[in-house]
Amino acid sequence: MCCLRIVAAMVLVFATTSAVFAQPYPSRSIRVITANSAGGTSDVFLRALAAEFQKRTGQALIVENRSGGGMNIAGKVCADAANDGYTICMLPNETLTLNQFTYKSISYDPEKDFVPITNCFINTQVMVVSSKLNVRSLDELAALSKRQPGTLSYSALAIPMQITLENWKKQSGADIVSVPARGGGDIVNGLLTGTVPVAVVGLPNFIEYIRSGAVVALAVDSERRSPLFPEVPTLAPVYFAFVAPRGTSADIVSIFYQHVSAVGHDPDFRKKRLLDLGLVPVFDSPAEFQRELANQRENSRKLISESGFELR
Repeated sequence: MCCLRIVAAMVLVFATTSAVFAQPYPSRSIRVITANSAGGTSDVFLRALAAEFQKRTGQALIVENRSGGGMNIAGKVCADAANDGYTICMLPNETLTLNQFTYKSISYDPEKDFVPITNCFINTQVMVVSSKLNVRSLDELAALSKRQPGTLSYSALAIPMQITLENWKKQSGADIVSVPARGGGDIVNGLLTGTVPVAVVGLPNFIEYIRSGAVVALAVDSERRSPLFPEVPTLAPVYFAFVAPRGTSADIVSIFYQHVSAVGHDPDFRKKRLLDLGLVPVFDSPAEFQRELANQRENSRKLISESGFELR
């Protein structure tokens, strides 16, 4: 009888444990690490996505902002997180493909520490100038800068955009000086007053200034022209993507991707949360994103090498 009780207890424990592990994913809230501060473009998008994700799954996405350190802080937190599927990360291309070439060392390995899930969207950056300059194209800006050497300046918050602009300067011979900016407010003031009349900024935050004519868009950083400003030529893309810590199972990655992709392809969500804000939807598959990451890393390596950028 004693042995029977032990066997019965073991069966009960095994059954209970199996039931726990058999629970469909996700069975509880998911922590999402993001490299941007609260109120940033990816943060706003992520919170909108979270609302739809909870409707589909019954589980919340808890956003944890880990900004700073050139986007490296979030990369480290993500790399160190548990790989049980309950920590997912939304990271930009600086963390995933660029910082390994712009820093002498970083505390994570972008090629080994993350499992690709999907590239959600391209966060369109736009090169703009103050309307006070009276230029309408990159060629006109370059020509003006040559006529007035050392007098024009620009600001770019993101390192990729600074490198892109510096490369354009080399190619065009433009004479424009880089001026550090503490934030978007500095850039807005510089553009509107004409004190720093050139900038590379996030399109979602400058749509109204462009439409009002206060600033003029010269180029956007997308592989395709922005549907909001189809006449503006392109530079190079910046994106935000979901990844998981190394070792996260393929099944979990697949399930999370399916839910996120379904939200991202919903016509209403796609229009209101992406297209109307100047964001370009992507939502490629994990395999497609993996291949794109490899291409982007090689492109970043070449970009940094050719630019002569000094490692930090």
